[in-house]
Amino acid sequence: MTSFLFPPAPTVSLPVVGDARRFPVRRILCVGQNYAAHAREMGNDPTRQAPFFFSKPADAIVTDGGDPAYPSATANLHYEVELVAAIGEGGAIVGWAVGVDLTRRDLQAQAKEKGRPWDAAKGFDQSAPCGPLTLGALPEPEGAIVLTVNGETKQSSTLAEMIWNPAEIVGKAGELWALQPGDLIFTGTPEGVGPLVAGDVVEATVAGLETLRFTVR
Repeated sequence: MTSFLFPPAPTVSLPVVGDARRFPVRRILCVGQNYAAHAREMGNDPTRQAPFFFSKPADAIVTDGGDPAYPSATANLHYEVELVAAIGEGGAIVGWAVGVDLTRRDLQAQAKEKGRPWDAAKGFDQSAPCGPLTLGALPEPEGAIVLTVNGETKQSSTLAEMIWNPAEIVGKAGELWALQPGDLIFTGTPEGVGPLVAGDVVEATVAGLETLRFTVR
C-alpha cells in the first residue's frame, strides 16, 4: 500500500447537469486570442495562425457556486468568458461548460514585454471559475456567448466568430499533448475584456448551457 508524506489533495471535479456523477478534472488547457476582435483589442493580428495554448492547474477551478477571491499581486484583474470543452475517452469532446479565464492583466503585460511565460498572470489560485458540465453535443454551435458585470453587458458575441472551432482546437491540442479523460480546454474569449473589483457580480452565458454566476470576494 502506498503511503504519503501528507494526505493527497482531493480530486477537483465539475458537477454534471442531470447526472449524479461528476467530471474529474485532470488539467486545464487554454487557447489565446481565438476571436478576431479580441486579438485586435489586444494589439495583435487576427489572421488564422495556428492556435497557441497556455495552462492553468486543475485546482484553479471554482465551481458549485463558489466565489473566487480577488488575487494578490495585481491591480488589474480581468474577466474573459469562454466556452469550455471537456475531454473524455479517446480524446473526444464529451461535454461543454461556461468558464471565465481570470487574468492578472498587468502581470501579463509585464511578461509579454519581457518575453516571459504567463504562468503568474493566468495560472493563479481560483483563476478558472467554471459552470456545470452539459454532456453531449454543443446545444447551439453558433450560439451567443455573453458576460455581464453587475448586470451590464461587457462581452457579447457568438461562437461562430471563433477563428478555430472547438474540434479544430482539440485536434491542434492533440498534436502537442496526449489528451486524456478529464482534460478541459478553454476555447478563447471574444472582445470586451475588462477589469473586475471585489464585490463585482459576474454572469457568464453560452447559449444552451448552464449559466455561471459568481461574486469576486
